[in-house]
Amino acid sequence: MTDPKATTDADTAPVVLINVFKVAPEKQDQLIEMLVALTQAQVGLSGFVSATLHRGLNGKTVANHAVWRTVADWKAMTRTAEVVAAMSPIMAIATFEPNLYEAGEVIE
Repeated sequence: MTDPKATTDADTAPVVLINVFKVAPEKQDQLIEMLVALTQAQVGLSGFVSATLHRGLNGKTVANHAVWRTVADWKAMTRTAEVVAAMSPIMAIATFEPNLYEAGEVIE
């Protein structure tokens, strides 16, 4: 029997966040600005590796691709007061669907 407190690879492996935001086309630029501010608030947090924001060519979406050291680091970030405050105006203009992923295959 394994120890339920044992650390698993999922607990210590890098995690990828892909978060797709849906927004009215006239608010896409505003959303990008807000997401830049949100990301800047995350940069100094433990476990932050990188983030890339993608502007949807349809004008209605913005995607955030971020890498965190561990799931625990990502969860801790979501409870940080500065991040919670930065999310409030984003939630007023956009809907979003965050999903966490493990790294997969890179094909070039």
